[in-house]
Amino acid sequence: MTNKPIVQSAAAVQYITVDDESAGQRLDNFLIRILKGVPKTHVYRIIRSGEVRRNKGRIQADERLVQGDVLRIPPIRVSEAALEKSANPAPPREFPILFEDDAFLAIGKPAGVAVHGGSGVSFGVIEQLRQARPQATSLELVHRLDRETSGLLLIAKKKRALRALQDQFRERSTGKTYLTVVKGAWPQKLKVLDQPLHKYLLPDGERRVKVVSSDHPDAMPSLTLVRPIQRLAAPPGCEKECPEGLTLLEVTIKTGRTHQIRVHLASAGYVIAGDDKYGDFELNRSLARSGLKRMFLHAWRLRLNHPISEEPMELVSQLPVELQNWVKALAQLPS
Repeated sequence: MTNKPIVQSAAAVQYITVDDESAGQRLDNFLIRILKGVPKTHVYRIIRSGEVRRNKGRIQADERLVQGDVLRIPPIRVSEAALEKSANPAPPREFPILFEDDAFLAIGKPAGVAVHGGSGVSFGVIEQLRQARPQATSLELVHRLDRETSGLLLIAKKKRALRALQDQFRERSTGKTYLTVVKGAWPQKLKVLDQPLHKYLLPDGERRVKVVSSDHPDAMPSLTLVRPIQRLAAPPGCEKECPEGLTLLEVTIKTGRTHQIRVHLASAGYVIAGDDKYGDFELNRSLARSGLKRMFLHAWRLRLNHPISEEPMELVSQLPVELQNWVKALAQLPS
């Protein structure tokens, strides 16, 4: 069977052989494209439950497909209400453009906006951008950012560009650098975090990640490089929760694991300011009163080769104004 859209309420199991056009794509993106009209929440549900199989084995949403893979798609039974809801398009929205040509574009993603719909989110950046650009024949996410993270996000406009950019990410030839603020005084000598990580699900289906030993059967090698930039005073009212103040860090990741920076920094004893999953919740409440109402994690700089010309490039997304002003205010306080 070719990679054509499946009827949205197929009553029988179907098998699809991945063709050359779809090779390299993540499973979730592939199914969302193939299962026209099926809500993304349902797509992720059948993946998590193990009903979708690749070559008779289980497959995760973020695994990439290979030409010749045979996918088992379970019977799709979706309520009329769910189908009606999925038929309502996302509201069109353009985002700040940091770079654009015929091959791809780089945008500045705001904090609080998901990159795509699914897992309880009706739509994200990619769905809104597609609605805003109906003339575009192909717009695909190259990589992902957490919903709470702001900054650089790449979107391919051609399949050739998508494959070339994803190859660079997979081969770790890109340089991805973030800016973040953590609780405490980061030690100058602590420059490398390389604990293996393991991704798991909470009972409600929400993703979490933890540090595990290297002999864990699902351990994922992970590498994070850290450079402290500036010590910051604790905001007024946060002295009790943060007696050593805060530190502004430059963080470069050599692997792209889910929640990698958040978990590596937290496991080292320096949680990210405003992190609602792995952070200090008492501190977060105090920081919110000081003006920080989001997680301080920003995808700042990306070094890569152009997917077509192969020319070296450096893209930069400046810190949002509210984060810049918050840092400046703390830098001027006595520490």
